[in-house]
Amino acid sequence: MSALTLYAEGEEAMLALGAQLATLTDGRGIIYLHGDLGAGKTTLSRGIVRGFGHVGAVKSPTFTLVEPYEIGTSRVFHFDLYRLADPEELEFLGIRDYFDGDALCLIEWPQRGAGVLPKADLTITISPQGAGRALLLQPHSARAEAWCAAL
Repeated sequence: MSALTLYAEGEEAMLALGAQLATLTDGRGIIYLHGDLGAGKTTLSRGIVRGFGHVGAVKSPTFTLVEPYEIGTSRVFHFDLYRLADPEELEFLGIRDYFDGDALCLIEWPQRGAGVLPKADLTITISPQGAGRALLLQPHSARAEAWCAAL
């Protein structure tokens, strides 16, 4: 399947799209999130985490690098690598332990972890378009192709 472009106008639309993605992923996979500061990466991540039933705050892990969420039987790890100086720093975090295949990993600024991060199932690039956001979804695995087909 080729790339899919979606449009979301406003925060509620981004949250709803995130909730839809949560349902489709079944809590497994790796999603890279690209976009400039303020593009909506964290808002989309918030929608995904809330889509699993989380009711508390979902903040950007800019300073902690990763925020874990255990929601029922699902585990979601939300990474923000914006402040990462060197990809090798991820090794000190025990980064490989997060990617055991039994969780959903959302990674903002994945280019800062190049060479250390595993391959993404899905890459989402968010950019401003008119009053909303254009989201380019590029699947890199069979499961991500199924997610895009369902959307």
